[in-house]
Amino acid sequence: MGLKQNGAAMAQPKILLTRIDDRFIYGQDVELWNEAVGSNLVLIVNDEIAADSRQWAPMRVAAPEGVWTRFFSVQRTIDIIHTATPRQLILIMVASPADALALVKGGVPITKISIGHMQAGEGKHPITPAVAVDGADVASLKELQKLGIELEIRYFPSSNPDPIQLVI
Repeated sequence: MGLKQNGAAMAQPKILLTRIDDRFIYGQDVELWNEAVGSNLVLIVNDEIAADSRQWAPMRVAAPEGVWTRFFSVQRTIDIIHTATPRQLILIMVASPADALALVKGGVPITKISIGHMQAGEGKHPITPAVAVDGADVASLKELQKLGIELEIRYFPSSNPDPIQLVI
């Protein structure tokens, strides 16, 4: 049964894919994923970027023609995702497993998460050449799995996914 607002049933938003990639929109990356899933709206969900409109222009330029790009905080996404219209086909981009987990716990109907790039840094260890995690990342990913979210590590739509169950 769908959510109800003012007594009327609300349609589920059409989230085609949620992707963790700390680079956000890299022209080639978002074009490939957008083409593969057929989205017409890319939601960049990140508190810092949502608050700093100076970062938006280069990301908008990188988005494919005819695709809307929006920059929302995690909370704003949770608050308004259910107002999406049926014609909005959504690709959600987040920077971290923690943001993805916050969206899921906030009621955003995510069923699958594709992990593309998580930069190495202090306290992080690589689990693939492009994905490095720390204890907090692993805890968030494990919790997402417990919540029934399908996880995969996949660099490009055409590449085979790395099985995440083996690495966390």
